[in-house]
Amino acid sequence: MNSADIFDVIIIGAGAAGLMCAATAAQRGRNVLVIEHNKKVGKKILISGGGRCNFTNLLVHPENFISGNPHFCKSALSRFNEQDFISLVEKHNIPYHEKTLGQLFCDGKSNEIVELLLKECEEAGAEIKTSCEIIQIGKDNSFKVETSNGNFTAESLVIATGGPTISKIGATGFGYKIAEQFGITVVKPQPSLVPFTWNKDDLKKYSTLSGVSVDSIVQCGGNSFRGNILFTHKGLSGPAILQISNYWNEGGELGINLLPGTDLSEKIKEWKRESQKALLMTLLGAILPKRVAQRFLELSGYDKPVNQYNERDIERVSTIFQEWKVIPPGTEGFEKAEVTKGGIDTNELSSKTFEAKKVEGLYFIGEVIDVTGWLGGYNFQWAWSSGYCAGQFV
Repeated sequence: MNSADIFDVIIIGAGAAGLMCAATAAQRGRNVLVIEHNKKVGKKILISGGGRCNFTNLLVHPENFISGNPHFCKSALSRFNEQDFISLVEKHNIPYHEKTLGQLFCDGKSNEIVELLLKECEEAGAEIKTSCEIIQIGKDNSFKVETSNGNFTAESLVIATGGPTISKIGATGFGYKIAEQFGITVVKPQPSLVPFTWNKDDLKKYSTLSGVSVDSIVQCGGNSFRGNILFTHKGLSGPAILQISNYWNEGGELGINLLPGTDLSEKIKEWKRESQKALLMTLLGAILPKRVAQRFLELSGYDKPVNQYNERDIERVSTIFQEWKVIPPGTEGFEKAEVTKGGIDTNELSSKTFEAKKVEGLYFIGEVIDVTGWLGGYNFQWAWSSGYCAGQFV
Protein backbone atom coordinates (compact mmCIF):
# COMPACT_ATOMS: atom_id res chain seq x y z
CA MET A 1 0.00 0.00 0.00
CA ASN A 2 1.46 3.35 -1.02
CA SER A 3 1.26 6.54 1.02
CA ALA A 4 -1.60 7.87 -1.12
CA ASP A 5 -3.82 5.15 0.40
CA ILE A 6 -3.00 6.00 4.02
CA PHE A 7 -5.12 8.57 5.83
CA ASP A 8 -5.54 9.90 9.33
CA VAL A 9 -9.31 9.64 9.08
CA ILE A 10 -11.71 7.68 6.88
CA ILE A 11 -15.37 8.71 6.97
CA ILE A 12 -17.96 6.36 5.51
CA GLY A 13 -20.96 8.33 4.28
CA ALA A 14 -20.99 11.70 2.50
CA GLY A 15 -24.23 12.99 3.95
CA ALA A 16 -24.79 15.93 6.27
CA ALA A 17 -22.91 14.51 9.27
CA GLY A 18 -20.09 12.93 7.26
CA LEU A 19 -19.28 16.03 5.24
CA MET A 20 -19.45 18.25 8.32
CA CYS A 21 -17.05 15.94 10.14
CA ALA A 22 -14.71 15.79 7.14
CA ALA A 23 -14.46 19.57 6.82
CA THR A 24 -13.93 20.02 10.56
CA ALA A 25 -11.25 17.33 10.82
CA ALA A 26 -9.44 18.54 7.70
CA GLN A 27 -9.42 22.10 9.05
CA ARG A 28 -7.43 20.72 11.99
CA GLY A 29 -4.83 19.44 9.55
CA ARG A 30 -6.01 15.84 9.48
CA ASN A 31 -5.66 13.90 6.24
CA VAL A 32 -9.27 12.91 5.52
CA LEU A 33 -10.94 10.54 3.05
CA VAL A 34 -14.73 10.40 2.66
CA ILE A 35 -16.18 7.29 1.02
CA GLU A 36 -19.68 7.40 -0.51
CA HIS A 37 -21.35 4.51 -2.34
CA ASN A 38 -23.74 6.80 -4.27
CA LYS A 39 -22.73 8.73 -7.37
CA LYS A 40 -23.68 12.00 -5.67
CA VAL A 41 -23.05 13.24 -2.15
CA GLY A 42 -25.73 14.64 0.16
CA LYS A 43 -28.73 12.97 -1.47
CA LYS A 44 -30.93 13.37 1.61
CA ILE A 45 -30.03 17.05 1.79
CA LEU A 46 -31.02 17.49 -1.85
CA ILE A 47 -34.55 16.09 -1.42
CA SER A 48 -35.25 17.65 1.97
CA GLY A 49 -37.69 20.46 2.62
CA GLY A 50 -39.34 20.11 -0.77
CA GLY A 51 -35.98 20.80 -2.41
CA ARG A 52 -35.23 23.85 -0.24
CA CYS A 53 -33.60 22.08 2.74
CA ASN A 54 -34.93 22.83 6.22
CA PHE A 55 -31.31 23.04 7.42
CA THR A 56 -31.90 23.91 11.08
CA ASN A 57 -34.35 25.44 13.54
CA LEU A 58 -34.08 28.62 15.63
CA LEU A 59 -35.50 26.80 18.66
CA VAL A 60 -33.23 23.79 19.17
CA HIS A 61 -33.31 22.23 22.65
CA PRO A 62 -32.37 18.76 23.92
CA GLU A 63 -36.09 18.18 24.57
CA ASN A 64 -36.63 18.15 20.79
CA PHE A 65 -34.77 14.83 20.55
CA ILE A 66 -35.71 11.24 21.44
CA SER A 67 -33.05 8.81 22.66
CA GLY A 68 -32.53 5.96 25.09
CA ASN A 69 -30.35 8.50 26.92
CA PRO A 70 -32.04 11.94 26.71
CA HIS A 71 -28.89 13.62 28.07
CA PHE A 72 -26.55 12.30 25.35
CA CYS A 73 -27.30 15.02 22.80
CA LYS A 74 -26.79 17.95 25.19
CA SER A 75 -23.02 18.24 24.89
CA ALA A 76 -22.86 18.31 21.10
CA LEU A 77 -25.85 20.65 20.71
CA SER A 78 -24.23 23.13 23.09
CA ARG A 79 -20.79 22.99 21.43
CA PHE A 80 -22.10 23.52 17.88
CA ASN A 81 -25.56 25.04 17.94
CA GLU A 82 -28.03 26.34 15.37
CA GLN A 83 -26.43 29.81 15.37
CA ASP A 84 -23.08 28.26 14.50
CA PHE A 85 -24.54 26.64 11.40
CA ILE A 86 -26.47 29.76 10.48
CA SER A 87 -23.15 31.64 10.58
CA LEU A 88 -21.74 29.11 8.12
CA VAL A 89 -24.74 29.58 5.82
CA GLU A 90 -24.28 33.35 5.97
CA LYS A 91 -20.53 33.01 5.35
CA HIS A 92 -21.41 31.33 2.04
CA ASN A 93 -23.98 34.03 1.22
CA ILE A 94 -26.88 31.59 1.05
CA PRO A 95 -30.20 33.46 1.42
CA TYR A 96 -32.69 31.80 3.75
CA HIS A 97 -36.01 32.43 5.47
CA GLU A 98 -37.94 31.32 8.53
CA LYS A 99 -41.17 29.38 8.19
CA THR A 100 -43.40 28.34 11.08
CA LEU A 101 -42.03 27.32 14.47
CA GLY A 102 -38.46 28.47 13.83
CA GLN A 103 -37.85 26.33 10.74
CA LEU A 104 -35.13 27.75 8.46
CA PHE A 105 -35.16 27.01 4.71
CA CYS A 106 -33.00 28.07 1.80
CA ASP A 107 -34.60 30.71 -0.41
CA GLY A 108 -33.14 28.82 -3.34
CA LYS A 109 -32.42 25.11 -3.69
CA SER A 110 -31.06 22.46 -1.31
CA ASN A 111 -27.96 22.00 -3.43
CA GLU A 112 -26.66 25.28 -1.96
CA ILE A 113 -26.17 23.49 1.37
CA VAL A 114 -24.39 20.60 -0.37
CA GLU A 115 -22.16 23.08 -2.20
CA LEU A 116 -21.38 24.79 1.12
CA LEU A 117 -20.20 21.51 2.61
CA LEU A 118 -18.21 20.53 -0.48
CA LYS A 119 -16.49 23.91 -0.56
CA GLU A 120 -15.59 23.63 3.12
CA CYS A 121 -14.15 20.16 2.47
CA GLU A 122 -12.27 21.27 -0.64
CA GLU A 123 -10.72 24.32 1.03
CA ALA A 124 -9.59 22.20 3.97
CA GLY A 125 -8.21 19.45 1.72
CA ALA A 126 -10.59 16.58 2.48
CA GLU A 127 -10.76 14.00 -0.31
CA ILE A 128 -14.10 12.51 -1.38
CA LYS A 129 -14.58 9.30 -3.36
CA THR A 130 -18.06 8.60 -4.77
CA SER A 131 -19.42 5.39 -6.37
CA CYS A 132 -17.15 3.57 -3.96
CA GLU A 133 -18.52 0.38 -2.39
CA ILE A 134 -17.20 -0.99 0.91
CA ILE A 135 -16.22 -4.64 0.60
CA GLN A 136 -14.95 -5.21 4.12
CA ILE A 137 -13.48 -3.44 7.13
CA GLY A 138 -10.81 -4.80 9.46
CA LYS A 139 -8.69 -3.50 12.31
CA ASP A 140 -5.31 -4.23 13.85
CA ASN A 141 -3.17 -1.21 14.71
CA SER A 142 -5.23 0.80 12.24
CA PHE A 143 -8.46 0.41 10.30
CA LYS A 144 -8.23 -1.29 6.92
CA VAL A 145 -11.03 -0.52 4.49
CA GLU A 146 -11.30 -2.62 1.34
CA THR A 147 -13.41 -0.95 -1.36
CA SER A 148 -14.33 -1.26 -5.02
CA ASN A 149 -11.91 1.62 -5.68
CA GLY A 150 -8.92 0.30 -3.75
CA ASN A 151 -7.79 -0.39 -0.19
CA PHE A 152 -7.23 2.32 2.40
CA THR A 153 -6.04 2.56 6.00
CA ALA A 154 -6.58 5.12 8.74
CA GLU A 155 -6.09 5.67 12.46
CA SER A 156 -9.71 6.80 12.85
CA LEU A 157 -12.84 5.43 11.19
CA VAL A 158 -16.10 7.42 11.28
CA ILE A 159 -19.43 5.80 10.45
CA ALA A 160 -21.84 8.42 9.08
CA THR A 161 -24.09 6.16 7.03
CA GLY A 162 -27.47 7.23 8.42
CA GLY A 163 -30.38 4.81 8.70
CA PRO A 164 -32.36 2.72 6.22
CA THR A 165 -34.99 5.39 5.52
CA ILE A 166 -35.70 6.15 1.84
CA SER A 167 -33.79 3.31 0.17
CA LYS A 168 -34.46 4.85 -3.26
CA ILE A 169 -31.68 7.37 -2.49
CA GLY A 170 -29.31 4.58 -1.48
CA ALA A 171 -29.99 4.51 2.27
CA THR A 172 -29.09 1.24 4.02
CA GLY A 173 -28.53 -0.19 7.48
CA PHE A 174 -24.81 -0.60 6.76
CA GLY A 175 -23.74 1.29 9.88
CA TYR A 176 -25.49 -1.22 12.12
CA LYS A 177 -23.54 -4.07 10.50
CA ILE A 178 -20.28 -2.30 11.32
CA ALA A 179 -21.43 -1.84 14.90
CA GLU A 180 -22.29 -5.52 15.20
CA GLN A 181 -18.94 -6.48 13.68
CA PHE A 182 -17.21 -4.67 16.54
CA GLY A 183 -19.59 -5.89 19.26
CA ILE A 184 -21.42 -2.57 19.69
CA THR A 185 -25.07 -2.67 20.76
CA VAL A 186 -27.73 -1.39 18.36
CA VAL A 187 -31.15 -0.24 19.58
CA LYS A 188 -33.75 -1.74 17.21
CA PRO A 189 -34.16 0.68 14.27
CA GLN A 190 -37.71 1.83 13.53
CA PRO A 191 -39.17 4.18 10.92
CA SER A 192 -40.05 7.58 12.38
CA LEU A 193 -41.45 10.91 11.24
CA VAL A 194 -43.66 8.58 9.23
CA PRO A 195 -47.34 8.37 8.17
CA PHE A 196 -49.70 5.88 9.83
CA THR A 197 -51.83 3.31 8.03
CA TRP A 198 -55.54 2.48 8.47
CA ASN A 199 -56.88 -0.85 9.65
CA LYS A 200 -59.55 -2.40 7.37
CA ASP A 201 -62.49 -0.86 9.21
CA ASP A 202 -61.00 2.63 9.31
CA LEU A 203 -60.02 2.37 5.64
CA LYS A 204 -63.71 1.87 4.77
CA LYS A 205 -64.73 4.73 7.05
CA TYR A 206 -62.22 7.39 6.06
CA SER A 207 -60.76 6.59 2.63
CA THR A 208 -63.20 9.02 0.99
CA LEU A 209 -61.47 11.85 2.89
CA SER A 210 -58.15 11.31 1.10
CA GLY A 211 -56.49 14.63 0.36
CA VAL A 212 -58.27 16.60 3.10
CA SER A 213 -56.11 18.46 5.63
CA VAL A 214 -57.29 19.58 9.10
CA ASP A 215 -55.61 21.70 11.78
CA SER A 216 -55.55 19.37 14.81
CA ILE A 217 -53.94 18.47 18.10
CA VAL A 218 -52.60 14.92 18.12
CA GLN A 219 -51.69 13.16 21.37
CA CYS A 220 -49.85 9.92 22.14
CA GLY A 221 -48.06 8.69 25.25
CA GLY A 222 -48.31 11.97 27.11
CA ASN A 223 -46.98 14.01 24.17
CA SER A 224 -49.00 16.30 21.94
CA PHE A 225 -48.45 18.39 18.81
CA ARG A 226 -50.62 20.88 17.00
CA GLY A 227 -50.49 21.10 13.23
CA ASN A 228 -52.18 19.84 10.12
CA ILE A 229 -53.13 16.21 9.73
CA LEU A 230 -53.68 14.85 6.24
CA PHE A 231 -56.10 12.07 5.36
CA THR A 232 -54.52 9.79 2.74
CA HIS A 233 -55.72 6.76 0.83
CA LYS A 234 -53.57 4.65 3.18
CA GLY A 235 -53.99 6.40 6.53
CA LEU A 236 -52.95 9.62 8.24
CA SER A 237 -50.03 11.93 7.47
CA GLY A 238 -49.21 15.63 7.83
CA PRO A 239 -46.86 17.49 10.19
CA ALA A 240 -48.68 16.72 13.45
CA ILE A 241 -48.88 13.01 12.57
CA LEU A 242 -45.21 12.83 11.60
CA GLN A 243 -44.23 14.54 14.86
CA ILE A 244 -46.25 12.21 17.07
CA SER A 245 -44.90 9.14 15.25
CA ASN A 246 -41.61 9.69 17.13
CA TYR A 247 -43.47 8.75 20.31
CA TRP A 248 -45.74 6.00 18.98
CA ASN A 249 -45.13 2.31 19.56
CA GLU A 250 -47.00 -0.63 18.08
CA GLY A 251 -50.50 -0.90 19.52
CA GLY A 252 -50.47 2.70 20.74
CA GLU A 253 -53.55 4.90 20.58
CA LEU A 254 -53.70 8.37 19.04
CA GLY A 255 -56.05 10.98 20.48
CA ILE A 256 -57.00 13.63 17.91
CA ASN A 257 -58.80 16.93 18.49
CA LEU A 258 -60.08 18.12 15.10
CA LEU A 259 -61.16 21.49 16.51
CA PRO A 260 -58.31 22.83 18.68
CA GLY A 261 -59.11 26.08 20.43
CA THR A 262 -62.86 25.46 20.20
CA ASP A 263 -65.22 24.14 22.87
CA LEU A 264 -67.54 22.31 20.48
CA SER A 265 -70.07 21.52 23.18
CA GLU A 266 -70.53 25.21 23.97
CA LYS A 267 -70.49 26.05 20.27
CA ILE A 268 -73.37 23.67 19.53
CA LYS A 269 -75.38 25.12 22.43
CA GLU A 270 -74.78 28.58 20.95
CA TRP A 271 -75.90 27.40 17.53
CA LYS A 272 -78.95 25.80 19.09
CA ARG A 273 -79.96 29.18 20.47
CA GLU A 274 -79.20 31.15 17.34
CA SER A 275 -79.76 28.77 14.38
CA GLN A 276 -82.37 26.31 15.53
CA LYS A 277 -83.44 24.92 12.16
CA ALA A 278 -79.98 24.69 10.57
CA LEU A 279 -78.40 21.27 10.09
CA LEU A 280 -75.43 20.65 12.38
CA MET A 281 -73.49 19.44 9.34
CA THR A 282 -73.97 22.85 7.70
CA LEU A 283 -72.79 24.70 10.79
CA LEU A 284 -69.79 22.42 11.36
CA GLY A 285 -68.87 22.81 7.69
CA ALA A 286 -68.14 26.46 8.41
CA ILE A 287 -65.38 25.64 10.93
CA LEU A 288 -64.16 22.28 9.55
CA PRO A 289 -63.57 20.99 6.04
CA LYS A 290 -67.10 20.12 4.86
CA ARG A 291 -66.13 16.58 3.82
CA VAL A 292 -64.80 15.86 7.32
CA ALA A 293 -67.87 17.28 9.05
CA GLN A 294 -70.18 15.32 6.75
CA ARG A 295 -68.35 12.01 7.01
CA PHE A 296 -67.94 12.02 10.79
CA LEU A 297 -71.61 12.89 11.31
CA GLU A 298 -72.69 10.23 8.80
CA LEU A 299 -70.66 7.60 10.64
CA SER A 300 -72.13 8.62 13.99
CA GLY A 301 -75.73 8.97 12.82
CA TYR A 302 -75.93 12.57 14.05
CA ASP A 303 -77.22 14.31 10.94
CA LYS A 304 -80.20 16.41 11.99
CA PRO A 305 -81.18 20.04 12.71
CA VAL A 306 -79.28 21.54 15.61
CA ASN A 307 -82.46 22.19 17.62
CA GLN A 308 -83.03 18.42 17.90
CA TYR A 309 -79.86 17.80 19.91
CA ASN A 310 -80.21 17.17 23.63
CA GLU A 311 -77.40 17.46 26.22
CA ARG A 312 -76.31 13.85 25.69
CA ASP A 313 -76.22 14.29 21.91
CA ILE A 314 -74.16 17.45 22.23
CA GLU A 315 -71.57 15.81 24.47
CA ARG A 316 -71.40 12.78 22.18
CA VAL A 317 -70.84 14.92 19.07
CA SER A 318 -68.20 16.95 20.90
CA THR A 319 -66.38 13.72 21.80
CA ILE A 320 -66.54 12.46 18.20
CA PHE A 321 -64.71 15.54 16.87
CA GLN A 322 -62.53 16.52 19.81
CA GLU A 323 -61.60 13.13 21.29
CA TRP A 324 -61.31 11.00 18.17
CA LYS A 325 -59.40 7.80 18.97
CA VAL A 326 -57.33 5.95 16.38
CA ILE A 327 -55.21 2.82 16.89
CA PRO A 328 -53.05 2.50 13.76
CA PRO A 329 -52.03 -1.04 12.82
CA GLY A 330 -48.67 0.30 11.69
CA THR A 331 -46.84 2.90 9.63
CA GLU A 332 -45.86 3.24 5.99
CA GLY A 333 -42.38 2.00 6.95
CA PHE A 334 -38.83 3.04 6.14
CA GLU A 335 -39.66 3.98 2.54
CA LYS A 336 -41.89 6.84 3.67
CA ALA A 337 -40.12 7.69 6.93
CA GLU A 338 -37.99 10.82 7.12
CA VAL A 339 -35.66 9.46 9.80
CA THR A 340 -34.78 6.31 11.71
CA LYS A 341 -35.52 6.01 15.42
CA GLY A 342 -33.06 3.76 17.25
CA GLY A 343 -29.56 2.90 16.09
CA ILE A 344 -26.19 2.78 17.82
CA ASP A 345 -26.80 2.63 21.58
CA THR A 346 -25.63 5.95 23.07
CA ASN A 347 -24.27 4.07 26.09
CA GLU A 348 -21.62 2.69 23.73
CA LEU A 349 -20.31 6.16 22.78
CA SER A 350 -18.64 9.16 24.36
CA SER A 351 -21.03 12.12 24.21
CA LYS A 352 -17.99 14.41 23.91
CA THR A 353 -16.01 12.70 21.14
CA PHE A 354 -18.50 10.17 19.64
CA GLU A 355 -15.80 7.51 19.89
CA ALA A 356 -16.91 3.97 20.69
CA LYS A 357 -15.94 3.07 24.25
CA LYS A 358 -15.03 -0.49 23.23
CA VAL A 359 -13.08 0.28 20.04
CA GLU A 360 -10.38 2.94 19.99
CA GLY A 361 -10.55 5.11 16.88
CA LEU A 362 -14.07 4.08 15.83
CA TYR A 363 -16.69 6.88 15.75
CA PHE A 364 -20.41 7.07 14.94
CA ILE A 365 -22.22 10.32 14.06
CA GLY A 366 -25.57 11.55 12.79
CA GLU A 367 -28.70 9.52 12.17
CA VAL A 368 -26.96 6.17 12.66
CA ILE A 369 -26.97 6.91 16.42
CA ASP A 370 -30.01 6.43 18.67
CA VAL A 371 -30.85 10.15 18.64
CA THR A 372 -33.92 11.27 16.67
CA GLY A 373 -35.10 14.84 16.30
CA TRP A 374 -38.50 16.34 15.72
CA LEU A 375 -39.69 17.40 12.30
CA GLY A 376 -38.51 20.90 11.45
CA GLY A 377 -34.73 20.96 10.92
CA TYR A 378 -33.75 19.25 14.17
CA ASN A 379 -32.26 16.15 12.54
CA PHE A 380 -30.03 18.25 10.30
CA GLN A 381 -28.87 20.20 13.35
CA TRP A 382 -28.00 16.89 15.01
CA ALA A 383 -25.95 15.99 11.92
CA TRP A 384 -24.07 19.32 12.01
CA SER A 385 -23.49 19.16 15.78
CA SER A 386 -22.37 15.54 15.97
CA GLY A 387 -20.25 15.83 12.83
CA TYR A 388 -18.50 18.95 14.04
CA CYS A 389 -17.84 17.60 17.53
CA ALA A 390 -16.45 14.29 16.30
CA GLY A 391 -14.35 16.22 13.78
CA GLN A 392 -12.57 17.87 16.71
CA PHE A 393 -11.26 14.52 17.95
CA VAL A 394 -10.81 12.08 15.05
